[in-house]
Amino acid sequence: MPSDTHNASRRILVSSALPYANGDIHLGHLVEYIQADIWVRFQRLLGHEVYFVCASDAHGTPIMIRARKDGVEPEAVVAHYQQAHVTDFAAFGVVFDNFNSTHADENRELVYDIYGKLTDAGHIYTKTINQAYDEAEKMFLPDRFVRGTCPVCSTEDQYGDACESCGSTYTPADLKDPVSVLSGEAPVWRDSEHYFFKLGEFEAFLKDWLDGAGLDDSVRKKLSEWFEAGLQDWDISRDAPYFGFEIPGAEGKYFYVWLDAPVGYFGSFKALCEREGMDFAPWLAPDTDTELYHFIGKDIVYFHSLFWPAVLQGAGMRTPTSVFAHGFLTVDGKKMSKSRGTFIKGRTYLDHLDPEYLRYYYAAKLGPGIDDIDLNLEDFVSRVNADLVGKLVNIASRCAGFVHKNNDGKLADVLPDPELYQSFADAGDTIAGHFDRREYSKAIREIMALADRANQYIDANKPWQMVKDEALRDAVPGVCTQGLNLFRALAVYLAPVLPALADKARELFGEDTWQWDSAAAPLTGTPITKFKPMLTRIDDKQVAKMVDASKDSDTPAPAAASDEDTIGIDDFMAVDLRVARIVKAEHVEGADKLIRVQLDVGALGQRQVFAGIKSAYDPAALEGRLTVMVANLAPRKMRFGLSEGMVLAAGDGKGIFLLSPDDGAAPGMRVK
Repeated sequence: MPSDTHNASRRILVSSALPYANGDIHLGHLVEYIQADIWVRFQRLLGHEVYFVCASDAHGTPIMIRARKDGVEPEAVVAHYQQAHVTDFAAFGVVFDNFNSTHADENRELVYDIYGKLTDAGHIYTKTINQAYDEAEKMFLPDRFVRGTCPVCSTEDQYGDACESCGSTYTPADLKDPVSVLSGEAPVWRDSEHYFFKLGEFEAFLKDWLDGAGLDDSVRKKLSEWFEAGLQDWDISRDAPYFGFEIPGAEGKYFYVWLDAPVGYFGSFKALCEREGMDFAPWLAPDTDTELYHFIGKDIVYFHSLFWPAVLQGAGMRTPTSVFAHGFLTVDGKKMSKSRGTFIKGRTYLDHLDPEYLRYYYAAKLGPGIDDIDLNLEDFVSRVNADLVGKLVNIASRCAGFVHKNNDGKLADVLPDPELYQSFADAGDTIAGHFDRREYSKAIREIMALADRANQYIDANKPWQMVKDEALRDAVPGVCTQGLNLFRALAVYLAPVLPALADKARELFGEDTWQWDSAAAPLTGTPITKFKPMLTRIDDKQVAKMVDASKDSDTPAPAAASDEDTIGIDDFMAVDLRVARIVKAEHVEGADKLIRVQLDVGALGQRQVFAGIKSAYDPAALEGRLTVMVANLAPRKMRFGLSEGMVLAAGDGKGIFLLSPDDGAAPGMRVK
């Protein structure tokens, strides 16, 4: 990887991992996209030619199942989330040159081309495998659509490929008491012919590639473990029904999502080239002088650092210059939680807080390795308020007014302390090195140390007191010009992290654009605009509201116990209890406790209710049964749909028992 950050001849293509088009962006996702966006913006400030692409990861069984349940085509699911993702990314300042879909024609063409080259070179073969099959759903099951008890540590309800408790990996056949996630039934095992990529043939190449790719040491260590275990050939096919690209000449067989997903990086860039009239071919040539970098999470290192380079090499194409992996996000030291309100969607954050705050806080935590970072909400408020408002913006707010009042809105012609400014300018190379190596936390520490020095300079001179002293008044414009230039240098250095604040700073100084070396020389004798507030302090209440808004609506808060928690007869009589017949019941994908029931309430029609009885009942056993519901409960919008009432159940902490009327009751009867 090039180390000279000032080599202006660099041509760089950057990608972020493709967000799966089956759900909203959350703060954990944004670690990666903000990290990549900062690096892209920094490289552009240096004057390099940089393209930043991404796409919706559109294929796979989950999207097919989601579309089937929603009664729409898979393309409609993908289109919905693709637009939502682009909108949320842009709101956080993450701006791609192109955001495509892996289902796009550009990607299909490239996938077929790569597969054809791999086949012609003898890197693809077929063999029969035995895999889980759901007879109720009439489909083969991906590993993660089988759950059961871990064969190693006996932890229940684990995925079919790995245990979240002990970390062991295995196949669905190894699970104890396996069941299908789709039907809840035990799978059977059937033979099917699958297509495989000969990954093991590329071991020598991959070791050479890794030596030159500049991967983080922790990533290299993990990859070495896979080499020691021996590289396994890669199953690149899936059986119908499946949403994806059908394998040419193999009816009913589809490319596994992990074959076409990374190709989506090139597919998105190809679409950009066609739109902008650029030449795409040189970027794929094995002898190209262009650079290719992938930003990914540590959980998909295997695909990007072994499988993907081998596929490209086998197809005679260029391989990645490097792969930049990052860790996961915890909130307040723990895994993100819906019940605690710390599983925060990007859109929920945007409803309450400025996105620049999150960009800054992530940058202050991020390094080049795969260590997890923690979003400590108390520290988040404290650091943003102290650093961005108390230190950074405070410099400009304390100086700009005096320039307008005491120098007709023009900066002084001479700085009173040019050596101080020069020390800020000299820091640019060090800070640039940190950004280039993705040592963002080091860059932020350097910048904030400079901010402290700038504030110390202003505090030492006290222009608000100088202006009151006739002997010192003429020196005020110079002191404030010095302060404003120090602020400007800091804003240039922070422009990759805080693009919106940088825009406001450029407006203050009347500048259209900046380059990294804009901080090398101060502005003097030029007019500035009137200062406008750039950032405001975070109130703890804003964060509390965001957390409350993020709490899972399927996890009700416990009621407070009190001797006075009673209701009168009038309150009770206001509750409309009705007999209802369960005409349909089904599991709710993504919910731990809920079953969706469709109720016939006689003359009141049919109602949909989400009931927290999943641990006690098989949905199929509920259909046709009579129960009692609260018919006049206000509808509640949940993330799974609209719940139009409540079914009544009893429990003692050991079990849940649905309430049912005696024989002879009919749907719609009022319970008295």
